[in-house]
Formats: sequence, C-alpha cells, structure tokens
Amino acid sequence: MSGVELIASIICLAAILGYVNARFLRLPSSIGLMATALIGSSIVVGLDRFGVLNSAAIESFVDQIDFAHVLMHGLLGLLLFAGALHVDLAELRANRSAVIVLAVVATVLSTLLVGTTTWALLRWLALPISFTQALLFGALISPTDPIAVLGILKSANVPRQLSIQIGGESLFNDGIGVVLFIVIGGVSHGGAVTWQSVLGLFAREALGGALFGVAIGYLGYRVLKSIDDYSIEVLITLALVVGGYAVAERAHISAPIAAVVSGLVVGNQGRQLGMSDETRLHVDLFWKLIDEILNAVLFLLLGLQATRLQLNRPLVLGMLLAIVTALAARLISVAATVPLLSRSKLPSNYVKILTWGGLRGGISVALALSLEPGPVRETILGLTYAVVAFSILFQGLSLKWFLKRLAASNGVV
Repeated sequence: MSGVELIASIICLAAILGYVNARFLRLPSSIGLMATALIGSSIVVGLDRFGVLNSAAIESFVDQIDFAHVLMHGLLGLLLFAGALHVDLAELRANRSAVIVLAVVATVLSTLLVGTTTWALLRWLALPISFTQALLFGALISPTDPIAVLGILKSANVPRQLSIQIGGESLFNDGIGVVLFIVIGGVSHGGAVTWQSVLGLFAREALGGALFGVAIGYLGYRVLKSIDDYSIEVLITLALVVGGYAVAERAHISAPIAAVVSGLVVGNQGRQLGMSDETRLHVDLFWKLIDEILNAVLFLLLGLQATRLQLNRPLVLGMLLAIVTALAARLISVAATVPLLSRSKLPSNYVKILTWGGLRGGISVALALSLEPGPVRETILGLTYAVVAFSILFQGLSLKWFLKRLAASNGVV
C-alpha cells in the first residue's frame, strides 16, 4: 500500500466512525469517537477469533504507519496549538498558581506514583518491564485531556474558575508530560545520569520551549496584525506551529511547550488584536476541525493497534489494575497540591471534581503509539488503551451525573 493509499484509508475509516457517532450514537465528539473505535476494534478481534476475518491484513496495514515520526514530530504540535488557541490568558493569569501547581507538581507526582506502582504490579504479574519503562507509562498517562468534557462542565453549572483551572492544567500538563516522557526516554537509553543532569535537561526543555513559544507567538501576532486576508492568516497560523515545532526540535528545546505557549499568544493577542471578525471566525473553525480530525485519527489508530494485542490473563489483569492505579494517582496528586494553594479560593469538592474530571485522551494515545516496537510497547499500549477507554467512556459519560450527585449531597458543586 502506498503512502497516499495509507493516508486515504485512515481518513476514510475515521470519517466512517465519525458518521456512526453523529448518526446513531450522538455522543460528545471525543467520547463518540472513542466508543466507535473501541466497538470497531472489538468486532475485528471477535471476527478474527472465530475465523471469519484474518487480522493479518490489518496487522500489515498498521505496520506501515511510522507512529513515532508521525505523532511525535507532527500531529502532537497541532493538537497542542489547537487546544491553547481558545484559552483566555487573562483568566489563566488569575488562576496561574493553581494551574502551575497542578500542571507541574501534580503531574510529576502522578508520574512517580503510576510508574512505581505499575512497575511493582507488572513484576508481580510476570510481565516484562523495567522501572524506567514503567515511568514512561506514568509520564504518558498522567497528563489530563478534559477538552471533551468542558461542555458537560458548563451545562452542569460548574464554577467558571474550576473550568479555567481544568482547561489550563490540561494544556500545560500535556507539555510537562511530554517533557517528562522525553527526559525519561533519554535516561532509559543509558549514559551517565545524575539529578543535576535530569533537572538541567528538564529546565532546558521546558524553559527553552516556553521562551521560544513566546517569541514565535509574538512574531505571528505582528504578522497577522499587518494584513487582513483570512485565507493567508489561517495559513500563517498553520505555518507558525508546523515551522516552529520543527525549529524547536532542531534547537533541542521542548517543541510541545513551544506549541502551547505560541498558541496562547496567538489565541489572545493575535485573535483579539490582530484579526478581523471574519478572520477570527475562519481561524477558529479551521483549528476546531484540525482538533476534531486529529483526535478521530488518534483514536482510530489506537483501536487498530489494539487488534494486535495478544490478550492473556496477566495483561487483562494489568489493564484493570492500571485503571485503578491511574485514578488513585490522580486523586493523591491533586489532594497533595491543595496545601500549596489558597483554600479560600478553591471551589467546593475541588479534589473530587478534578479527580473524576481528569480525563485521558489524545496526548496519552500519541505518546504510547510513539514507543519503539517490542513486548514492552505492547504491554504499555494495552494499559493505555484500558485507561483511556475507561476515562473517556465511563468517566466522561458519568461526569454530569457525578456533578449532580455532589450538588445534591451538599447543595453546591
């Protein structure tokens, strides 16, 4: 199959899943896409088990996709930029303490908790994984992706402040999670490792990426302000994130964080001060489509990859334990950050809402698919599939009910 045929097949399959959701399921986009991908992959596995379908063709199809290159050096920057574009920087500033603490402290703590627990559990289950590989799983599964549930939060009358903190946290903990993933990946490949070298690498990646993101974001704002042609301005935003991502990787700084920060700058300065109403409308629609399409493709790829998993008792048990571990780590890491924040400004049921509303999504999928092929990758993919599916299907669908239950129990959310 040629590259063009491969891309065409992926897009057509993603469109079919989207149609099934829009026509029959009518679930929120991310939840519906995950549901249809899960159902589709389960049907394929079942047909293969009963000899109706030979999954070798699907395996051959999946083998042709260079996940590491496509996801880590392409789609990831687009996803992060799209998410950052609509965050209100003034509101984010007002909640910066909570956002920074949740994005950095809670993500690092969750990575350590998930990694350590997963390593111990998988050793007990006799599944092959090293401590650094377990930490890689902790880094990829700890970032939250609550974009799919923000509409539910609004419809349930959740305080605006909490929605801002969830959205802001998800943007920056995605970037922090990717940096942790890269740092831990570098450590796992050997070499002299000290705390100083790890901290230095983390600081260079995170701070360097943030400063570069500010620079290219401001440059983009000045360019956008100088013209009024929506087709060219949409193209400029695309060039900004794609070109900026490539330059950041060349400079060995965090391209994901650069994408987030440049998205914040363009989304606030560029959209508010540098664009006409017509341009703003087209830019918003373009990046909304990019976000929807890429998430559809990611969930489809995860579903296809899941058809290759060799399910056995230890792996299935590990997948179930991974769900519990991820939830427990989220609860502990969020609760541990509360003493660092001003309690008087925290909404009621703060820890409970952030725990149950901390959905995993596209970023976790992208990082898991980017791992090098091998038995460990298959194990981590299985764990990721279980956590993301549970997170989006069960937590996402039950969140509105969960918030109503909290409100009914004490009168406030």
